[in-house]
Amino acid sequence: MSSVAYIPHGHCYLWQQPLVLLHSLSDSLIAIAYFSIPLALIYLIQRRCDIPYRSIFWLFSAFIVSCGVTHVMAIWTLWHPAYWLSGAIKALTAIISLYAVITLVPILPQAIALPSPAELQALNQKLQQQIIERRQVEKQLEHIALYDSLTQLPNRALFLSRLEQAVARAQRTPDFSFAVMLLDVDRFKMINDTLGHLLGDQLLCQIAARPKTALRAVDTIARLGGDEFVILLEEVDSPAAARRIAEKLLKAFQLPFQLEDHQLLITTSIGVTFSSTPFDRSSDLLRNADAAMYRSKAQRHGGYAVFDATMHSQAKQLMQLEQDLRRAVACNELKVYYHPIVALATRQVVSLEALVRWEKPGEGLVCSAQFIPIAEEIGLIGSIDRQVLQAACSQLKAWQQLDNSGADWLEGTQLIPGIDSLALAININLSAKQFAQTGLPESFEHILQKHNLSGRCLKIEVTESALIEDAARADKILSQIKSLGVQICLDDFGTGYSALGYLHRFPIDIVKIDCSFIQGMEAEPEKLEIVRATIQLCHALGVKVTAEGIETHRQQKILADLGCEYGQGYLFAQPLSSAAVTQLLRGKPTQPY
Repeated sequence: MSSVAYIPHGHCYLWQQPLVLLHSLSDSLIAIAYFSIPLALIYLIQRRCDIPYRSIFWLFSAFIVSCGVTHVMAIWTLWHPAYWLSGAIKALTAIISLYAVITLVPILPQAIALPSPAELQALNQKLQQQIIERRQVEKQLEHIALYDSLTQLPNRALFLSRLEQAVARAQRTPDFSFAVMLLDVDRFKMINDTLGHLLGDQLLCQIAARPKTALRAVDTIARLGGDEFVILLEEVDSPAAARRIAEKLLKAFQLPFQLEDHQLLITTSIGVTFSSTPFDRSSDLLRNADAAMYRSKAQRHGGYAVFDATMHSQAKQLMQLEQDLRRAVACNELKVYYHPIVALATRQVVSLEALVRWEKPGEGLVCSAQFIPIAEEIGLIGSIDRQVLQAACSQLKAWQQLDNSGADWLEGTQLIPGIDSLALAININLSAKQFAQTGLPESFEHILQKHNLSGRCLKIEVTESALIEDAARADKILSQIKSLGVQICLDDFGTGYSALGYLHRFPIDIVKIDCSFIQGMEAEPEKLEIVRATIQLCHALGVKVTAEGIETHRQQKILADLGCEYGQGYLFAQPLSSAAVTQLLRGKPTQPY
């Protein structure tokens, strides 16, 4: 039997030499291709340390090498035919390839898509930076929510939270006590309007820092808003300890504040309340401290007051008074009364000082001393000043149009020669706020033109405190006003700083000596000498003098003998309504107010 008959099926090509060589060549090329892939991967893995899933690539390389080995074994079977071995190699190659596909196909896309460790590190750093920035933003938002943006002090919300904690602690621990202080800057609105909001904000920052020198580490100071600050004193042993801290605070504010070229001395009013005071809610403590603060302002600026039960009702009355005053300004309930100023030599009325009175419905006339301080605090003084100026100028023009040649005063008064309406002048008091407003000379010029009045018909009265804030500006404004023919009076001379240089520096025409020096001067030689020296000094500088508060004939005679030109006081007349002055100008008797 021929040997060909013994060749297994499928291996007959072994006897065909070209086919054997072709299959050997193809398997060799496939094996080389399989071996080159893992070599490239191994080279890449060794060169790139940032490749993720390195172990997977090693496994993948092993599978590929295994596939290459099967093709090498296939070449070997061509030269050494073995049916079972050839089939086993083909099965093994198929199994390895299938297992490689099943295992690596789900993993390879992830390995390829996953960033490298360097990229992961960069992304991690970026994420950490975003987390840091977010935390910073959260802290900023928390700071904005709980702290004042200007002074960086705790705001109302944070203070109330700490106050609630103190109240809860006091309820749990009977021995724990605390106090609440409300601190308000006196006349801050006037300072803010005078110097501007920028310097006003700088002043608030300095004010916020000043109390820290008198407080302890456990205490909390917060800004409620505007110029109001509140202090929580924890672990206060006794009311006396809180009072000592209040005195330290007041002492701390005695030092001047430096704002660019301005040096300011300011005062604060402090209201104090204690946890031992009965209260229903923590907000009641703030209300009590506020009432005590208003009591302090009413008593004197630059002091403190401790809350008691009567203050709450008084605070409600004060709040009602503020509301009524706002309505009064809006509804023109404020009326102008006129206090005569006479020439001491002739007792003739030479001018009338315009004074504001409040005709409160159901209560009658309210003296200016009762509502002017409140008007200054709540910012109504400017509107009141404008109303008084407008009403006084309008009334003066009406008086000038009366046909009279002088009228005698009614029986029992001291103004024997009467009033000459054509020579009559009106004295207008300028508040510090109105003096600080821009365009003041222009407003006087406008109102004189509006009522067709000569400048000599007006005299303005300013206090020393209104001049010292900005002396250069004050000198310029007074000079502009005086150029209109208006006379300048320095009011309440002797009660303020009494700097004699003012008489020389500013264009002052008349000095009004305060009534505190006139009253009792006949019995007190020191007062008399002060009055005498003041009159002599003014005359030496070409300035005339008006004495305020003359109540006796003796005072009038002394002043006349000293050469004082003008006088004002209840000896001559009390403030008169416009109707009373009109009757006098017409020669009709009337009762003075």
